[in-house]
Amino acid sequence: MRLVTFRDPQGGVRVGALDAHGLVRDLVLVDAALPQDMRAVIAAGPAALARAAARLPAAPVVAGAQVLAPIPRPAKNVFCVGKNYREHAKEFAGSGFDATAKEVVPEAPVVFSKPPTSVIGPGEPIPSYLDPTGSVDYEGELAVVIGAGGRGIRRAEAMRHVFGYTIVNDVTARTLQHRHRQWILGKGLDGFCPMGPAILTADEVPDPGALRLRTWVNGELRQDATVADLIFDIPTLIETISAGITLEPGDIIATGTPAGVGIGFQPPRFLRPKDVVRIEVSGIGVLENPVG
Repeated sequence: MRLVTFRDPQGGVRVGALDAHGLVRDLVLVDAALPQDMRAVIAAGPAALARAAARLPAAPVVAGAQVLAPIPRPAKNVFCVGKNYREHAKEFAGSGFDATAKEVVPEAPVVFSKPPTSVIGPGEPIPSYLDPTGSVDYEGELAVVIGAGGRGIRRAEAMRHVFGYTIVNDVTARTLQHRHRQWILGKGLDGFCPMGPAILTADEVPDPGALRLRTWVNGELRQDATVADLIFDIPTLIETISAGITLEPGDIIATGTPAGVGIGFQPPRFLRPKDVVRIEVSGIGVLENPVG
Protein backbone atom coordinates (compact mmCIF):
# COMPACT_ATOMS: atom_id res chain seq x y z
CA MET A 1 0.00 0.00 0.00
CA ARG A 2 1.15 3.53 -0.77
CA LEU A 3 0.08 5.81 2.06
CA VAL A 4 -0.04 9.57 1.58
CA THR A 5 -0.83 12.72 3.50
CA PHE A 6 -3.07 14.96 1.44
CA ARG A 7 -4.95 18.24 1.59
CA ASP A 8 -8.50 18.24 0.26
CA PRO A 9 -10.04 21.22 -1.61
CA GLN A 10 -11.62 22.42 1.66
CA GLY A 11 -8.22 22.60 3.35
CA GLY A 12 -8.49 19.48 5.49
CA VAL A 13 -5.30 17.41 5.91
CA ARG A 14 -5.39 13.68 6.58
CA VAL A 15 -4.09 10.27 5.59
CA GLY A 16 -5.06 8.49 2.40
CA ALA A 17 -3.65 6.02 -0.08
CA LEU A 18 -2.75 6.02 -3.75
CA ASP A 19 -4.56 3.47 -5.87
CA ALA A 20 -3.13 1.67 -8.90
CA HIS A 21 -3.93 4.71 -11.06
CA GLY A 22 -2.17 7.17 -8.74
CA LEU A 23 -5.45 8.65 -7.47
CA VAL A 24 -5.80 9.67 -3.82
CA ARG A 25 -8.37 7.67 -1.86
CA ASP A 26 -9.75 8.90 1.43
CA LEU A 27 -9.19 6.19 4.07
CA VAL A 28 -10.48 8.25 6.98
CA LEU A 29 -13.86 8.77 5.29
CA VAL A 30 -14.50 5.00 5.32
CA ASP A 31 -12.92 4.40 8.74
CA ALA A 32 -13.36 7.24 11.21
CA ALA A 33 -11.31 5.30 13.79
CA LEU A 34 -8.21 5.51 11.62
CA PRO A 35 -5.81 8.25 12.82
CA GLN A 36 -5.70 11.26 10.51
CA ASP A 37 -1.98 11.93 11.12
CA MET A 38 0.63 9.73 9.42
CA ARG A 39 2.85 9.48 12.50
CA ALA A 40 -0.16 8.34 14.51
CA VAL A 41 -1.01 5.71 11.89
CA ILE A 42 2.55 4.39 12.06
CA ALA A 43 2.55 4.38 15.86
CA ALA A 44 -0.77 2.48 15.91
CA GLY A 45 1.06 -0.54 14.52
CA PRO A 46 0.11 -3.46 12.28
CA ALA A 47 -3.55 -3.50 13.29
CA ALA A 48 -4.13 0.02 11.96
CA LEU A 49 -2.26 -0.79 8.75
CA ALA A 50 -4.33 -3.94 8.22
CA ARG A 51 -7.55 -1.99 8.80
CA ALA A 52 -6.46 0.68 6.28
CA ALA A 53 -5.66 -1.97 3.67
CA ALA A 54 -9.05 -3.61 4.19
CA ARG A 55 -10.86 -0.28 3.73
CA LEU A 56 -8.92 0.84 0.66
CA PRO A 57 -11.18 -0.77 -2.00
CA ALA A 58 -14.19 1.13 -0.62
CA ALA A 59 -12.39 4.45 -0.08
CA PRO A 60 -13.61 7.22 -2.43
CA VAL A 61 -11.33 9.16 -4.74
CA VAL A 62 -10.62 12.71 -3.55
CA ALA A 63 -10.98 15.06 -6.50
CA GLY A 64 -8.49 17.92 -6.39
CA ALA A 65 -6.38 16.39 -3.62
CA GLN A 66 -2.93 17.91 -3.07
CA VAL A 67 -0.34 15.32 -2.03
CA LEU A 68 1.92 16.64 0.73
CA ALA A 69 5.10 15.18 2.19
CA PRO A 70 3.97 11.89 3.78
CA ILE A 71 5.21 13.15 7.15
CA PRO A 72 4.96 16.93 6.70
CA ARG A 73 6.59 17.75 10.04
CA PRO A 74 8.75 14.92 11.40
CA ALA A 75 9.00 14.70 15.19
CA LYS A 76 12.75 15.15 14.98
CA ASN A 77 15.47 15.71 12.42
CA VAL A 78 15.67 13.47 9.38
CA PHE A 79 18.69 11.18 9.75
CA CYS A 80 20.85 11.24 6.61
CA VAL A 81 23.83 9.20 5.47
CA GLY A 82 26.65 10.69 3.42
CA LYS A 83 28.92 8.97 0.92
CA ASN A 84 27.01 5.67 1.01
CA TYR A 85 27.44 4.68 -2.64
CA ARG A 86 31.00 3.96 -3.76
CA GLU A 87 30.88 5.87 -7.03
CA HIS A 88 29.32 8.88 -5.35
CA ALA A 89 31.96 8.76 -2.60
CA LYS A 90 34.59 8.91 -5.34
CA GLU A 91 32.95 11.79 -7.20
CA PHE A 92 32.50 13.73 -3.94
CA ALA A 93 36.13 13.18 -2.95
CA GLY A 94 37.27 14.40 -6.35
CA SER A 95 34.97 17.42 -6.44
CA GLY A 96 36.91 19.60 -4.01
CA PHE A 97 33.78 20.13 -1.88
CA ASP A 98 34.48 17.39 0.71
CA ALA A 99 36.20 19.02 3.68
CA THR A 100 35.18 16.39 6.25
CA ALA A 101 37.47 13.40 5.83
CA LYS A 102 40.53 12.12 4.04
CA GLU A 103 39.27 8.64 3.14
CA VAL A 104 37.30 8.25 -0.08
CA VAL A 105 35.07 5.38 1.06
CA PRO A 106 34.13 5.80 4.74
CA GLU A 107 34.98 3.14 7.31
CA ALA A 108 31.69 3.72 9.17
CA PRO A 109 28.41 5.40 8.21
CA VAL A 110 28.64 9.19 7.92
CA VAL A 111 25.47 10.35 9.68
CA PHE A 112 24.12 13.91 9.72
CA SER A 113 20.62 15.38 9.87
CA LYS A 114 18.17 17.81 8.30
CA PRO A 115 15.71 19.78 10.49
CA PRO A 116 11.95 19.19 10.25
CA THR A 117 11.63 22.69 8.74
CA SER A 118 13.56 21.48 5.69
CA VAL A 119 10.75 19.11 4.64
CA ILE A 120 8.49 20.07 1.72
CA GLY A 121 6.16 18.01 -0.43
CA PRO A 122 5.91 17.05 -4.09
CA GLY A 123 5.51 19.99 -6.43
CA GLU A 124 6.66 22.58 -3.90
CA PRO A 125 9.47 24.86 -5.11
CA ILE A 126 12.96 24.27 -3.72
CA PRO A 127 13.95 27.70 -2.30
CA SER A 128 17.36 28.00 -3.96
CA TYR A 129 17.42 31.71 -3.10
CA LEU A 130 18.19 30.76 0.52
CA ASP A 131 21.68 29.72 -0.62
CA PRO A 132 23.66 32.95 -1.07
CA THR A 133 26.49 31.05 -2.76
CA GLY A 134 24.48 29.80 -5.75
CA SER A 135 25.67 26.21 -5.34
CA VAL A 136 22.43 24.26 -4.89
CA ASP A 137 22.70 20.57 -5.77
CA TYR A 138 20.33 17.60 -5.82
CA GLU A 139 20.69 14.13 -4.27
CA GLY A 140 18.00 11.54 -4.97
CA GLU A 141 17.68 9.05 -2.11
CA LEU A 142 15.62 6.17 -0.80
CA ALA A 143 14.42 6.90 2.73
CA VAL A 144 13.42 4.38 5.38
CA VAL A 145 10.48 5.14 7.66
CA ILE A 146 10.70 3.55 11.11
CA GLY A 147 7.71 1.66 12.49
CA ALA A 148 8.36 -0.03 15.82
CA GLY A 149 10.90 2.07 17.69
CA GLY A 150 13.75 1.10 19.94
CA ARG A 151 17.32 1.64 21.04
CA GLY A 152 20.14 -0.84 20.58
CA ILE A 153 18.41 -2.55 17.67
CA ARG A 154 20.50 -5.44 16.41
CA ARG A 155 21.25 -5.74 12.73
CA ALA A 156 19.53 -9.11 12.52
CA GLU A 157 16.29 -7.60 13.88
CA ALA A 158 16.48 -4.24 12.11
CA MET A 159 14.11 -4.89 9.22
CA ARG A 160 11.31 -5.68 11.68
CA HIS A 161 11.47 -2.02 12.66
CA VAL A 162 10.86 -0.72 9.11
CA PHE A 163 7.35 0.59 8.43
CA GLY A 164 8.03 1.51 4.82
CA TYR A 165 9.96 3.55 2.29
CA THR A 166 9.70 6.96 0.66
CA ILE A 167 11.83 9.28 -1.51
CA VAL A 168 13.92 12.20 -0.31
CA ASN A 169 15.86 14.83 -2.26
CA ASP A 170 18.83 15.73 -0.05
CA VAL A 171 19.17 19.22 -1.53
CA THR A 172 22.54 20.74 -0.65
CA ALA A 173 24.20 24.14 -0.79
CA ARG A 174 27.66 22.82 -1.67
CA THR A 175 29.70 25.90 -0.79
CA LEU A 176 28.04 26.13 2.63
CA GLN A 177 28.61 22.41 3.14
CA HIS A 178 32.31 22.84 2.45
CA ARG A 179 32.71 26.08 4.37
CA HIS A 180 31.17 24.88 7.64
CA ARG A 181 32.60 21.33 7.65
CA GLN A 182 29.60 20.07 9.62
CA TRP A 183 26.92 19.57 7.00
CA ILE A 184 23.73 20.76 8.66
CA LEU A 185 24.04 24.38 7.48
CA GLY A 186 24.62 23.30 3.88
CA LYS A 187 21.88 20.69 3.88
CA GLY A 188 19.35 21.84 6.47
CA LEU A 189 18.04 25.06 4.94
CA ASP A 190 14.28 25.51 4.90
CA GLY A 191 12.75 23.54 2.03
CA PHE A 192 15.92 21.58 1.30
CA CYS A 193 14.31 18.18 1.98
CA PRO A 194 11.59 17.44 -0.58
CA MET A 195 9.88 14.19 0.41
CA GLY A 196 7.22 11.91 -1.06
CA PRO A 197 4.98 11.24 -2.74
CA ALA A 198 4.04 8.23 -0.61
CA ILE A 199 5.22 5.72 1.94
CA LEU A 200 5.36 2.29 0.32
CA THR A 201 4.68 -0.13 3.16
CA ALA A 202 7.36 -2.69 3.95
CA ASP A 203 5.11 -5.67 3.15
CA GLU A 204 5.26 -4.55 -0.50
CA VAL A 205 9.08 -4.62 -0.55
CA PRO A 206 10.47 -8.11 0.06
CA ASP A 207 13.93 -6.99 -1.11
CA PRO A 208 14.68 -3.26 -0.75
CA GLY A 209 18.02 -3.85 -2.48
CA ALA A 210 16.11 -4.47 -5.70
CA LEU A 211 14.58 -0.98 -5.69
CA ARG A 212 15.88 1.22 -8.51
CA LEU A 213 16.49 4.94 -8.00
CA ARG A 214 16.69 7.38 -10.90
CA THR A 215 17.01 11.17 -10.96
CA TRP A 216 16.38 13.53 -13.86
CA VAL A 217 17.10 17.25 -14.11
CA ASN A 218 15.07 18.98 -16.83
CA GLY A 219 14.44 15.58 -18.39
CA GLU A 220 18.11 14.54 -18.45
CA LEU A 221 18.85 11.31 -16.56
CA ARG A 222 21.58 12.05 -14.02
CA GLN A 223 21.40 9.22 -11.45
CA ASP A 224 20.57 5.54 -11.94
CA ALA A 225 21.35 2.87 -9.33
CA THR A 226 19.84 0.11 -7.25
CA VAL A 227 19.72 0.16 -3.46
CA ALA A 228 21.83 -2.99 -3.46
CA ASP A 229 24.79 -0.71 -4.27
CA LEU A 230 24.74 0.86 -0.78
CA ILE A 231 28.04 0.61 1.09
CA PHE A 232 26.21 0.34 4.42
CA ASP A 233 22.88 -1.41 4.01
CA ILE A 234 19.63 -0.57 5.77
CA PRO A 235 20.06 -2.99 8.72
CA THR A 236 23.54 -1.56 9.36
CA LEU A 237 22.22 2.00 9.34
CA ILE A 238 19.43 1.17 11.78
CA GLU A 239 21.85 -0.65 14.09
CA THR A 240 24.37 2.22 13.94
CA ILE A 241 21.92 5.03 14.62
CA SER A 242 19.92 3.20 17.27
CA ALA A 243 23.02 2.17 19.22
CA GLY A 244 22.67 5.29 21.37
CA ILE A 245 19.72 7.19 19.88
CA THR A 246 16.19 5.92 20.38
CA LEU A 247 14.40 5.52 17.08
CA GLU A 248 10.67 6.27 17.25
CA PRO A 249 7.69 5.55 14.99
CA GLY A 250 7.81 7.90 12.02
CA ASP A 251 11.53 8.63 12.21
CA ILE A 252 13.14 8.87 8.77
CA ILE A 253 16.54 7.67 7.58
CA ALA A 254 17.69 8.87 4.14
CA THR A 255 20.11 6.17 3.01
CA GLY A 256 22.45 8.12 0.71
CA THR A 257 22.70 9.14 -2.93
CA PRO A 258 24.35 7.44 -5.94
CA ALA A 259 26.75 9.03 -8.40
CA GLY A 260 25.53 11.67 -10.80
CA VAL A 261 25.02 14.73 -8.62
CA GLY A 262 25.83 18.20 -9.91
CA ILE A 263 29.29 18.43 -8.33
CA GLY A 264 30.30 15.29 -10.19
CA PHE A 265 30.46 17.22 -13.45
CA GLN A 266 33.30 19.43 -14.66
CA PRO A 267 32.40 22.20 -14.18
CA PRO A 268 29.71 21.50 -11.56
CA ARG A 269 26.13 21.68 -12.79
CA PHE A 270 24.25 23.39 -9.98
CA LEU A 271 20.50 23.88 -9.95
CA ARG A 272 19.06 27.15 -11.21
CA PRO A 273 15.61 28.72 -10.83
CA LYS A 274 13.00 27.06 -13.10
CA ASP A 275 14.94 23.78 -13.23
CA VAL A 276 12.88 20.68 -12.43
CA VAL A 277 14.22 17.73 -10.43
CA ARG A 278 12.40 14.42 -10.84
CA ILE A 279 13.27 11.40 -8.68
CA GLU A 280 11.69 8.01 -9.16
CA VAL A 281 12.01 4.87 -7.04
CA SER A 282 10.34 1.74 -8.34
CA GLY A 283 7.13 1.02 -6.49
CA ILE A 284 7.04 4.28 -4.53
CA GLY A 285 6.41 6.69 -7.37
CA VAL A 286 7.80 10.05 -8.45
CA LEU A 287 8.97 13.02 -6.39
CA GLU A 288 9.18 16.10 -8.60
CA ASN A 289 9.99 19.65 -7.54
CA PRO A 290 10.70 22.84 -9.44
CA VAL A 291 13.55 25.07 -8.32
CA GLY A 292 12.47 28.46 -7.01
